[in-house]
Amino acid sequence: MQAPSVGGVMLPRGNGATVRLSRGASLTDFAEKINANPASLVQVMLNLGEMVTATQSVSDETLQLLGEEMNYVVEIVSPEEEDRELLESFDIEFGENEGGEDMLVPRPPVVTVMGHVDHGKTRLLDAIRKTNVIAGEAGGITQHIGAYQVSTQVNDEDRAITFIDTPGHEAFTAMRARGAKSTDIAILVVAANDGVMPQTIEALNHAKAAEVPIVVAVNKIDVEGADPTKVRGQLTEYGLVAEEYGGDTMFVDISAKQGLHIDDLLEAVVLTADASLDLRANEEQDAQGIAIEAHLDRGRGAVATVLVQRGTLRVGDTMVVGDAYGRVRAMLDDKGNNIQEAGPSTPVLVLGLTNVPGAGDNFLVVDEDRTARQIAEKRAARERNAAFAKRTRRVSLEDLDKVLKAGEVQQLNLIIKGDASGSVEALESSLLQLDVGEEVDIRVLHRGVGAVTESDINLASGSDAIVIGFNVRAEGRATQMAEREGVDVRYYSVIYQAIEEIEAALKGMLKPEYEEVELGTAEIREIFKSSKLGNIAGVLIRSGEVKRNTKARLIRDGKVVAENLNIEGLRRFKDDVTEIREGFEGGINLGNFNDIKVDDVIATYEMREKPRG
Repeated sequence: MQAPSVGGVMLPRGNGATVRLSRGASLTDFAEKINANPASLVQVMLNLGEMVTATQSVSDETLQLLGEEMNYVVEIVSPEEEDRELLESFDIEFGENEGGEDMLVPRPPVVTVMGHVDHGKTRLLDAIRKTNVIAGEAGGITQHIGAYQVSTQVNDEDRAITFIDTPGHEAFTAMRARGAKSTDIAILVVAANDGVMPQTIEALNHAKAAEVPIVVAVNKIDVEGADPTKVRGQLTEYGLVAEEYGGDTMFVDISAKQGLHIDDLLEAVVLTADASLDLRANEEQDAQGIAIEAHLDRGRGAVATVLVQRGTLRVGDTMVVGDAYGRVRAMLDDKGNNIQEAGPSTPVLVLGLTNVPGAGDNFLVVDEDRTARQIAEKRAARERNAAFAKRTRRVSLEDLDKVLKAGEVQQLNLIIKGDASGSVEALESSLLQLDVGEEVDIRVLHRGVGAVTESDINLASGSDAIVIGFNVRAEGRATQMAEREGVDVRYYSVIYQAIEEIEAALKGMLKPEYEEVELGTAEIREIFKSSKLGNIAGVLIRSGEVKRNTKARLIRDGKVVAENLNIEGLRRFKDDVTEIREGFEGGINLGNFNDIKVDDVIATYEMREKPRG
């Protein structure tokens, strides 16, 4: 069955058939699926009031709109599903242990420490691994995601636990959520003197969404005003009931500062893992897992901290991490020692990748370099298309002229460069969530890991963008180039400073909002006629003050009879004056407006700019 022709081309009618498209697909991709001419789909979109080229990545909504018009059900394939299909095309199964039950061996639990800012997460991790990471952190906030392994004794048996070190400020919500996805158990840190705070609940919700068991560490029990019982009571409201109250959540009272009861906490983690989870993996298969963090090292190139989840990763293996790939040149453990292989639940620093992957990207080992390159390139293309589709602003023909009018849509363009992919992603995510109304749009043109380069400055100068350097600086001639081109480059080492400044800049871009402020009212007592000036109102100022050259409206019997008048002349006796105050009499000339009567009220006002909140 054919649809009516569009632009002389007959289009196939879908009859409710399903078309599966990836995020960021183009009209050409759609046309291939339904065996149609891409140009005819461009014409259909034009008829629907959207200007779209055949090869442009379009949004999910646009694809679905087109599908409805053509009577097709458009199904947008999720990135995870698309990735699974991509790997299946290479005969790779991701996320599964190969072999039978007899191939599985116990692995250590992977733990994420979560909680409210300043409740002692970093100090707790510090106490556990006996090194000081706070000293090097700007503003005392954890800026990077790392991972390390510790050992503890439970029932006279040595047990290993892997910790993922996630950032603590609320701006890193995106990374914290991602940390929970790669986690077996979450330790929720709550200060005994503060109790449950907003971020405590936020962290708790992330852990619940990831369906991981929770162990509660009640910290700062040595501080004045500490009340561990109150914390237990508060968390009961959120479904965490302590074992001593008949629940199944282990609460451990600790002091990270004094190092009190840290061993008890580690034991609680192991016991919770043994009771709630079946933590086993196949050591023999090709390694698979997740990238915890990645950055560009000046001497070593792209380096990534990866957590092996199943299989064993060895030096010399060919691996794909997100859209990066390469042969493992060297591996370092969390203490900086060179190692040859890493089994399940082991975090390692990997050298040898082509570029910096994203925090949270999956990694897998493949047999050939060619396969790794093909998977990485297809993933990169998919990411690029999805980014273009997200970036495209939907403008219909009806409102195109409105949008193009000066000042109708204002946009702040940003380029974000940072020292680590996790920080860059978190900063981008936080900035895109800033809410300063619909008038201003925020757009991240480019984000990357490493120093601010000349190409970043070029891009910024061509698109009026601000460059944000997070824990990185401009390199080489980029600084002079930025000065020459007038590009604004901002450097930050604490993430919330960046967010606050950008928010302020966004609010500055908003068109000023004005509000009406009443100045004074005048009652007309007498009317004088002037051949030169027309009617002049003899008035008594009833309230406030009346000023010359301000706006006015005329009120008769409680109703407004004239708007947008001007106080053009103001006299007191024979003198011209600029203002007359309450209780005094005077004369008012409303310019060309002469329709005034005795007992009318002249209400004067001015428009003042409203301060932004």
